[in-house]
Amino acid sequence: MTVHIDQDDHLVTITIDRERKLNALDYPTIDALLAALDRVDADDSARAVILTAAGRRAFSAGADIPALAGSIAGGTERALREIVRRGQGLTRRIEEFPKPVIVAVNGLAYGGGCEIVEAAPLAIAAEHATFAKPEITLGFPPPFGGSQRLPRHVGRKRGLEMILTGDPIPAARAAELGLVNAVVPAGELLAAARALAARIVRHAPTAVAACLRAVTRGINLPIDEALAVEASSFAATVPTDAVRTGLRHFLDRNVRG
Repeated sequence: MTVHIDQDDHLVTITIDRERKLNALDYPTIDALLAALDRVDADDSARAVILTAAGRRAFSAGADIPALAGSIAGGTERALREIVRRGQGLTRRIEEFPKPVIVAVNGLAYGGGCEIVEAAPLAIAAEHATFAKPEITLGFPPPFGGSQRLPRHVGRKRGLEMILTGDPIPAARAAELGLVNAVVPAGELLAAARALAARIVRHAPTAVAACLRAVTRGINLPIDEALAVEASSFAATVPTDAVRTGLRHFLDRNVRG
């Protein structure tokens, strides 16, 4: 098994376990990650996800190069099917996941590993983590969505600097750019991710899902279209028990005060 799932109450931890291969993303691992996300999505008791990897050296070195080379040797259509569609399918699933995904970056996040960080709504990095877009050294652009998401996160010029040079940046710089939410000592990484998850799951799952949907779907739209997305997300929560309960508690506190 290259992917492990552990659940503690409402929190699920998904761990990539190919430590000897720097947790590189071969095709079975990508498929296993997609299956794990499907399982968590279908489990109402699961309210948040931490996505991390085994060891301290790497979150993921990116796509498994031997597998990637074989696909490219098979021609354009095979490469598009096996690399691009599969890789973009994974990052799109993470980006659009209806429950918060927190990536705990325990080491280098290169190529596809960095693209997972870009796709996730939240990320925390260990102090020794590094981030890079080395695909250009292999002769092609990022194929898992990184040429599009990274510039949207950090700005066109900063994104292009990473994409065109392939040079790594340290965790502190990733935080400055907004690629990760926080940087913590390695020994505190999972505890920090769990603490962030706890601050989220205390809220109603319908509200959390609506917030994720509104931001993810609206962020790259023109403002009028994005506001329509916000309105539909709000409308979906109006008839829920969470809204009724939240308003009642608020009003009761004000009356008592």
